[in-house]
Parts: sequence; structure tokens; C-alpha cells
Amino acid sequence: MHDQSQSPPATEAPVPQRLRDFGLFALLALLSAFIPLSTDMYLPALPTMAANLGVPMARANLTLVLFFVFYSIGTLLWGPLSDKYGRKPILLIGLTGYVAACIACACATNITQLIIGRVLQALAGGASPAIAVALVKDLFQGPKRERGLVLIQSMVMLAPIIAPGIGALLLRVTTWHGIFWTLGGFGLVALLWSLRLRETVTEPFTGTLVQTWGQLGTVVKNRGFTLLLVTFSLAILPLYAYLASSSYIYITEFKQSELVFSAFFMANAACAVLAPFIYLRLTRAWSRRDIITACIAMLGISGVGIMGLGHLKPLALALCIMPATLAMGVIRPPSTHLMLEQHRTAAGAVSSLINFLMSMVGSLGMMLMSAGWRSLILPLGLVHLFAGVVCGGAWLLLARQPYIRHVPETRGA
Repeated sequence: MHDQSQSPPATEAPVPQRLRDFGLFALLALLSAFIPLSTDMYLPALPTMAANLGVPMARANLTLVLFFVFYSIGTLLWGPLSDKYGRKPILLIGLTGYVAACIACACATNITQLIIGRVLQALAGGASPAIAVALVKDLFQGPKRERGLVLIQSMVMLAPIIAPGIGALLLRVTTWHGIFWTLGGFGLVALLWSLRLRETVTEPFTGTLVQTWGQLGTVVKNRGFTLLLVTFSLAILPLYAYLASSSYIYITEFKQSELVFSAFFMANAACAVLAPFIYLRLTRAWSRRDIITACIAMLGISGVGIMGLGHLKPLALALCIMPATLAMGVIRPPSTHLMLEQHRTAAGAVSSLINFLMSMVGSLGMMLMSAGWRSLILPLGLVHLFAGVVCGGAWLLLARQPYIRHVPETRGA
């Protein structure tokens, strides 16, 4: 008995779309930006919001913590449903719920109402990134699929950089309520834009609702997919560890100003944004396997550099971290493409699991750096070294296994 994930690839062409490739890529980029916009855009308003609602910061921070928890749950709910009922209707339901939740947040008059609104916003918002990756798998093949993944990854990295600035600018002309009205506006634009999509699921899952979510278990049983997912999820652990610790290292340990910290943070962020496009250039000369191997090795090398040189000067630390950030950005498009290739059916469930585990590993990275370390530089280096050694060893073993379905090389495409 053969696993459906090992069935021959479908030969039928993707469903023709009303939107041209540029319009599709732009819509996918917007859908992928929802979560970082929803979390980072209102960060500048947190102190004012807590004071306005008369609650301590710890209570106000629940609006952020619970958002991540319920977003992760949402991604697992919506992806499999889109395999049964179609990408378009589930996306439209999710976006409608997201807009309604934004309005609820904007109209909140106490912290309980705001927390409930944020939980609903997270649950509904989980549909957008999960279905965005599934749509890439449905609509594109080969180099075009990889370009779609590159665009999604660059937007996921760009949105957290610009979102706090957008939030700060909005606070000059409105209150924190206005930030949620703006997020609702983004959701409405995506909702109206998504109406132009044509359904991409040509053979929907015919099982019961319970069996629909049971597809998550079926996908997990695909050892090639699951082992790759664990490996590549751990490979992004250093990025989240850096995000959680960078301000404390530069401002508290190195005694730098917030402006200097912002400069180092922006320089590192620029590496993350440019990395997916650098990947496309690298494919002209290198195979995907070699690119992934080199990038994971770079994580370990950066870890050694951070532990050995990172404590000397802020610039030394930045120069040790930037290659790792670049490597993590380069690795995301080929690794996602490779994971999608392992399971030819249930793209919604596959996409949900990718988003879920990477979100959970990111939270783990942040927790590791919040363990009360005396200095954060050494543990940050250890996280990089751990990712390089463990993921590197796992990748070298997995890449040679016969059950791993490699993506055909299209060098120079």
C-alpha cells in the first residue's frame, strides 16, 4: 500500500487565474505580511494603551503573547479546511473574521475586550499565511514556485522592520485605536483582492471534518517531510534568539544608545530582506543542496565568532551575526520548496504544519534568551553553534536518503 504522498505528480495544469503573475505575487506578499504587521505595528502603542486602559504592562502584554499562541492554533485549523472546502472560501472567511476582529479591537473599551479581540484576530489571521503557501504550491511549479517563495520570505522579513515605524507614525495623528482600524483596512484590501482569485483545489478532500484535520497526522507520518521540517525549523532558531536579545545586548551590555542599536538592527534586517534574492543569484552557479549545506555551516561558524569575538565591540558582534542572518534568509526558499515537494497532496495541511512548527520554534528561541542569563552574548553564540552542528549533521544525513524527493535543478533559470 503506497502513501498518497508518494503518488506520481499531477499532470494537470494549474487553474488559470484572472490575476496576472505580478498581481498574484503581490497578493501573496500581502497575505504573508498579515501576522508580522498585526504583532509589530502596535508595539509602539503598548505603553500608551496600558495607561489608557488602566492596566499594568504585564496585562497589556497578554495581547501579544496570546496572539502568538492562537495564531499557531489558527494555522493548524485553516490549512486542512482549505483542502476540503477550497482555498478561496476559507481565505475569504478568514479575512472576513480578521477584519471583524480588528474592528472589535479598535472599539475595545477595556483590556478584556481587547484580549478577546486579539485572540479572534489571531485565529482568523492564521488563515492568510497558511493559505498563501498552499496557493504557491497550487499555482506555480519549478523556478516560478521558488520565486513566489522568495517574495513571501522577503515580505515576512520586511514587514517586522517597517511595521513599528508605521505604528509610530500613526500614533502622531491618531490613538492606538487607529492602528487597529488601519490593520482592518489592510484586511479589507486583501479581502476584496482575493475575490478575484479562482479556486485552485481541483480535487478536494472528500472525508469527514474530523478526517480533514486528520490529514495533519497523515502528513506528519511522511518521514521525509517531518524530518526536513524539524531540521529547517531548528535552523531558524538563532534568528528569533537574536530578535529577543539584541536590544538588551547593544543597549544594556554595550551601553549604546537606542539610535545606535537601531542602526545595527536595521543593517542586520537588511541582510534578512536581501537574502532570498541573493539565493536566486546563487542558484545560477550552485545546486540547492550545496547552498543549504553552506548556509547551515555558516550558522556554526557565526556561533564560534560570536562566542570568541562578540564581546569585544558592538561592530564585532554585528559582523559575526550578519552572515548567519544572511544564511537563514537564503535557506528559507529552497527549504520550503523541498518540504512542499515531499507531500504532493494536502497542500493546506502541509502549509499549516510548516507555519505552526516554525512559529513554535521561534517562540522557543525567544524563551531561551529570557532565562536570566548574566550576559546574553555567550548563549546567543551557543544557539548559533547548536543550530549549525545539529541541523548540519541532520541535513547531511537526510540529503542522501532515498525517501527524500529532491527538487530538480534548474540552474541558470
